[in-house]
Amino acid sequence: MHPTILRLSAQAIVGRRRGVVLLLIPALLVVLALVVRLLTGEGSGYEAVLNLGFTLVLPLVALLAATAVLGPEIDDGSIVYLLAKPVSRHVVALSKYAVAWAATLGLGALPLLVAGLVLDASEPVQAVAWGVGGAVAGTAYVALFLGLAALTRHAVVVGLLFALLWEGVLGNVFAGVRWVAIGAWGREAAGDISPLVSGPGTGLVYALVAAGLVTLGSVWFAGDRLRSFTLRGDE
Repeated sequence: MHPTILRLSAQAIVGRRRGVVLLLIPALLVVLALVVRLLTGEGSGYEAVLNLGFTLVLPLVALLAATAVLGPEIDDGSIVYLLAKPVSRHVVALSKYAVAWAATLGLGALPLLVAGLVLDASEPVQAVAWGVGGAVAGTAYVALFLGLAALTRHAVVVGLLFALLWEGVLGNVFAGVRWVAIGAWGREAAGDISPLVSGPGTGLVYALVAAGLVTLGSVWFAGDRLRSFTLRGDE
């Protein structure tokens, strides 16, 4: 990984309006958990709040983080200057992925753990399970969205459609979608830690291998796409 690219990517996240949104979204989840806890008994609304965080907050944070570290540079054309440096395009992609991944863990997976503890402090293992599941899913989400950001300027729209329609609507209608749904792989990891979290039944090994393949493949694709970028000078 390249330290300068890491620094610039981190600045791209915190220095834009997306950074405010990235902080606001997980904060709202924790506030919601606090409100539910204060208005109801311990453990009430646990599943609803954590499901909301897992299916909406987590992929949205991953999408915003991934597009923030790469999308604006493509939109304003400054990516050409970055790619003119004697740095491997895959190193560029990996460095940007590392920053977006760290932001996703801190602002996507960690709030799931915090919200779980707020709602039911008597079951810390369950909260940890949601956090770990979020980390597994977030790792693959951010890689996939980084690949989308390298592929199209409409990565935010495509990513939202993927998260809401494929993983949300279709994932709840067709049982077979769980085998190719990132969120389902994260839930499988969470269910292996705590029996209180219902896993989709894909098996832990499959879930981890699938998430790993999507992560590696998407980051590699992003680097390959950036290499083609310089050769064609497109977009």
